Amino acid sequence: MKLGVFAVLYGQLPLEEALDTIAAKGVEAVEIGTGGYPGNKHCNPHELLADEGKIKAFKQAVESRGLMISALSCHGNPLHPQKEIAKQFHDDFMATLDLAAKLEVPIVNGFSGCPGDHEGAKYPNWPVAPWPNDYQEILDWQWKEKVIPYWTEVGSYATERGLKIALELHGGFSVHSPGTMLRLREAVGEAVGANLDPSHMWWQGIDPVQAIRILGQENAIYHFHAKDTTLDPINVNKHGITDMQSYSMMLDRAWQFRTVGYGHDMKTWADIISALRLIGYDYVVSIEHEDGLMSIDEGFTKAVQNLQPILMKEPLGEMWWV
Repeated sequence: MKLGVFAVLYGQLPLEEALDTIAAKGVEAVEIGTGGYPGNKHCNPHELLADEGKIKAFKQAVESRGLMISALSCHGNPLHPQKEIAKQFHDDFMATLDLAAKLEVPIVNGFSGCPGDHEGAKYPNWPVAPWPNDYQEILDWQWKEKVIPYWTEVGSYATERGLKIALELHGGFSVHSPGTMLRLREAVGEAVGANLDPSHMWWQGIDPVQAIRILGQENAIYHFHAKDTTLDPINVNKHGITDMQSYSMMLDRAWQFRTVGYGHDMKTWADIISALRLIGYDYVVSIEHEDGLMSIDEGFTKAVQNLQPILMKEPLGEMWWV
């Protein structure tokens, strides 16, 4: 395994300065944002695709610092019911696929998106209860008419270019759990898999170790985010896990994102890393910093310090004791 970072945390820095900062921390890989909600400050795929020289310079900037690109990441909602919004997310994602092929980056990360509740809807609708039955009807319509057709087409496009799409399981989107990931994969095929982020499992009440095993049995984990979550038991009882308060209201929220080791102990994280190896995942563990109690640099630094001792980097040897 290699340790990496989602480089959008240093979006305020120019690309080469950000890469210098990242390389100095001792990580080996970068995940680059190319659009969607996190933005494209380090990599605008439309601009790079228009100039082969810029593509070569971009690749050289990363590789000259001893880094590899684990994935290009375009986290948007290409199923947004407002067509102009969906088109921007879609165009950026497709350009990201094209750029990944040119850069020989095998993985493109994103969100599944979430449609509205009918063809003329204005906003996404994320059903979270089976009753009243209206919600089941909405969910059925969304998957049959929007989710499956869209990812079938985009998945085929990715496969033709030798790419894998890793969808982050994230609340608010159609694919948000191991079960919904496998539902899409059954319909679309191996073009899509998971960018698994334990932080989104914990707040949904899902054990990340079990999520890894469930998805790993289907070879459905293509990328991995390292981010933690802490749950406040008093506030959970007040607001529930679908807490709609702003992330900035940290004293009153039911849960919040933390850097690795500040939501769960390192034994838990060692179990996660072991589960990844158990199912054959031997790619990048990409740190994502979204900790409201730490600066960017401190949160990233602590995540690196906590993960380095438990990451398994050497190839498996023979079981000499058998």
